[in-house]
Amino acid sequence: MFRRTFWFTSGVAAGVWATTKVNRKLRQLTPENLAVSAANKAIDAGHRLKDRAVGFALDVRDNMAQREAELGDALGINENPELPSPRRYAAIENRNSLKSVDNDRTTYSYNRNEDH
Repeated sequence: MFRRTFWFTSGVAAGVWATTKVNRKLRQLTPENLAVSAANKAIDAGHRLKDRAVGFALDVRDNMAQREAELGDALGINENPELPSPRRYAAIENRNSLKSVDNDRTTYSYNRNEDH
């Protein structure tokens, strides 16, 4: 009698376990849950891709700066030679500062109101 009770309870326990496992799997395979899990996986993949892209961009920037420094050293660009002081040129000539006013007119008139 003890054997039959043991195997009966073992069978019931196995049946309950299998039923709950199957029901859980069926709930996971509903369209709503499939959409949610797909969206979560896509978001996770996007975050991983973004992290890799940012890491790659930082590596490229570091290597670019290192290579520029190497090329600058090889070409002698990074040296700071003594440069002459910058020259300043007047952008517009100040006509009021002229001591003598030119009374002789040229053949060209700069009057825009004049008919041509």
